Amino acid sequence: MTTTTQRTAPPAESTAPAHEHAPRLALAELLPDFYRAMVRLETAAAKDVDPTLYHLIKIRASQVNRCAFCLDMHTKDALAEGETVERIVQLSAWQESRHFYTERELAALALTESVTVLTDGFVPDEVYTRAAEHFDETELARVIAAITTINAWNRIGVTTRLTPGHYTPRSA
Repeated sequence: MTTTTQRTAPPAESTAPAHEHAPRLALAELLPDFYRAMVRLETAAAKDVDPTLYHLIKIRASQVNRCAFCLDMHTKDALAEGETVERIVQLSAWQESRHFYTERELAALALTESVTVLTDGFVPDEVYTRAAEHFDETELARVIAAITTINAWNRIGVTTRLTPGHYTPRSA
């Protein structure tokens, strides 16, 4: 006796995007004083920092922290202010793509990663020393403030699950 197996076509793959998750918590609405304080902190941290460098710091820390909302926001802001797609794309592999960045930017990126990932419990002396070679003390303090601030925002964004994709830059 011969049996034949009927073959069915595989299900058609959907081209619709995956379901968008909803934010977990409206922190800005629940704690408006805290949120306004964070905005003031951001304003103070950004003061007198080169905007190009500031965007690189914010994007790289957001990549490391896997904050999709902040990545969406800061890449759009950087592009709107003239940053190149190529430098943004290469940022996740900056150590292998060094030729896209200045030595000053590379020092700031290394410091950004060291401050963002504190699994060893400290920022290595060689990373700090390299940054100190490229920034005077006040500039270095500003870079550290920028790194600290984006890390705080990333933790808010990741924890409350802010949804990426809806941000529009002011300068756009």
